[in-house]
Amino acid sequence: MVGVPRVSFGMQILCRSGVRTAAEDFFTEGIMKKKHIGILLAGSLACAVLAAGCGSETTQTAQTQETEAQTEENGASAEEGAAALSDQAAADEVAALIDAIYVQQRTEETDAQCARAKEAWDALTDAQKELVSGEFADPDYFGRDTGDASKDDPRNQDEIGENEILVVSFGTSFNDSRVSDIKGIEDAIAQANPDWSVRRAFTAQIIINHIQARDGEFIDNMDQALERAAANGVKHLVVQPTHLMHGAEYDELMEALTAYADRFESVKIAEPLLGEVGADAAAVNADKEAVAQAITEAAVQEAGYDSPAAAQEDGAAFVFMGHGTAHTAKVSYSQMQTQMADLEYDNVYIGTVEGEPEETSCEAVIDAAAQAGYKKVILRPLMVVAGDHANNDMAGEEADSWASMFAASGHFDSVETQIAGLGAIPAIQDIYVAHTAAASELQRQQAKLPGTAVTDGIYTARFQTDSSMFKVNEAYDGRGTLTVRNGEMTIHISLSSQNIVNLYPGLAADAQKAGAEVLEPTTDTVVYADGTTEEVYGFDVPVPALDTEFDLAILGRKGTWYDHKVSVSEAAEPEDAEKPMTEQKAGAADENGGQSTDTGSAKAGAGELKDGTYSIAFTFAGGSGKAEILSPAELTVRDGEMTARVEWNSPNYDYMIVEGKKYMPVNQSGNSVFEIPVAALDEELTVTGDTVAMSTPHEIEYTLTFHADTLQ
Repeated sequence: MVGVPRVSFGMQILCRSGVRTAAEDFFTEGIMKKKHIGILLAGSLACAVLAAGCGSETTQTAQTQETEAQTEENGASAEEGAAALSDQAAADEVAALIDAIYVQQRTEETDAQCARAKEAWDALTDAQKELVSGEFADPDYFGRDTGDASKDDPRNQDEIGENEILVVSFGTSFNDSRVSDIKGIEDAIAQANPDWSVRRAFTAQIIINHIQARDGEFIDNMDQALERAAANGVKHLVVQPTHLMHGAEYDELMEALTAYADRFESVKIAEPLLGEVGADAAAVNADKEAVAQAITEAAVQEAGYDSPAAAQEDGAAFVFMGHGTAHTAKVSYSQMQTQMADLEYDNVYIGTVEGEPEETSCEAVIDAAAQAGYKKVILRPLMVVAGDHANNDMAGEEADSWASMFAASGHFDSVETQIAGLGAIPAIQDIYVAHTAAASELQRQQAKLPGTAVTDGIYTARFQTDSSMFKVNEAYDGRGTLTVRNGEMTIHISLSSQNIVNLYPGLAADAQKAGAEVLEPTTDTVVYADGTTEEVYGFDVPVPALDTEFDLAILGRKGTWYDHKVSVSEAAEPEDAEKPMTEQKAGAADENGGQSTDTGSAKAGAGELKDGTYSIAFTFAGGSGKAEILSPAELTVRDGEMTARVEWNSPNYDYMIVEGKKYMPVNQSGNSVFEIPVAALDEELTVTGDTVAMSTPHEIEYTLTFHADTLQ
């Protein structure tokens, strides 16, 4: 009966096989197969013993030995299963910790969560690390070597000073790219602006958490960076985004800035890399041209060619892969393709990971390059950093990477990749430096009027253009009136005629897009030396900086916009300057037939007003009493003429009529604001306002009386 206990043990194993714990479900398939075999063998032995009864001792001994051996194997399999379960549980814990910090929202727990995730990862064996898998987690999160993080500078230091340039990037967890691309741009901006502190912010909290958890490097998000700036007493803040375009990330940046705008004396946002977004795919600008030239030159040089044309002769095409977006700014990619064509880079194609716009999808670009007959393809990212998209979506080994798809198409003899971000190219860095310098607040801080500081006041200045068809009226000898108020500069110019109906501070292509704020004309009366007069159009043009060319587009009566370059120079205070032609030629004949040169003042009741800007109260009458013009108003005296800037308490007035002339609002949003002529003070001025507040527009007559004794 020695075999009975063996049979009983075997039956226990068989019975237990039907009652597994939840933990046993984690056993590997191989382990379960071994266990099932052991159970079946044990069951077979039990049946044999029951059938044979008390067989020979030799048979029983053999059976006993075989059962014991199988039992030992089962025990070993169970131990292996337990060990595998323990490894997977440890890996799953790390995966959960990684997924917890793979979020876009920073909380009070974020720092501690990052630390716990790294500690748990470091505690894993190499075998356990390979098992890490979660919704976002994988072994590469901590295990991939992306370069030396110690070479980076998070630029999160305090002691900023009053002037800060905040460079805002989406970010990348690839250390080498962060150093060469993002830090490269930051370093270039810092070198160009030694009197300003340059700091960093990333908009992707997911990336910030990744870098912090893996490398122990702390990078500010937008809120942290702006809070740091405010706490350090920054007065003037210039924000330079490294984003490619005015897309969704740029919009989010603008939204974040809104909450902090009142904590600084001034906040200016510089242009992203490609500048303003044009109206359609054909609209290009100087920024896009410079970027197209810079990236093509870099790619051609790395590929070993002397020029794009030489590569084309060799049957090679270059494909620049951007991210793509559903945002309306996606037209920027189409514009870049147009720009390549304008530069005669016929073997250069623009693509996007997202396939937005459609013609930039991988399949579309493959077809275009194949139909053109190219046999060699060089892929390169159209992205500021060479991060995850460049390394995986473009150059990865997976079947859905661009490199794999181009190769699998069978159209090309060779497919090569260049993993390099735009930020490492010196010419690209120069564009960002120029954009930072062009931010008006930075220009205001750096610009100096000849012989004086930038202080509020009235000056004369020369206004120069690149065209004889667009110039200041000859009566003014090429000069205008420069007004500096709260550090912002505006020059009033009177043109030669009324043929130019609008101006736009920027490019013609941007003037045509929805929401563009064009400059409306004033009607200026010019008095020539012979006493004749002429009504021409004048404009108040914002001046970003002195002695520096800037873009100013013009619209003619035929409805076509044209690009022009202008500059403002030779600024001087009126009392120190030579008498401008405005005063020499614009005077009315006196009773002796001579020319009166005292045109720098206007009759103001019992006294006279010199040229300048004043505050004045007035009496308002007329209408139903619900609408009114807010008092006081701003009164500008220039060359003996008075103009009042008046604001209604309503946004519903679309024009005003004064002395038979129609005047349009000078603002685009908020209460309706007009600039109207004032013939005399202390006398009733009849005006008409057209209101659209009712179902149909109505013209309503009002009277204004500006009181000379309230002038300030």
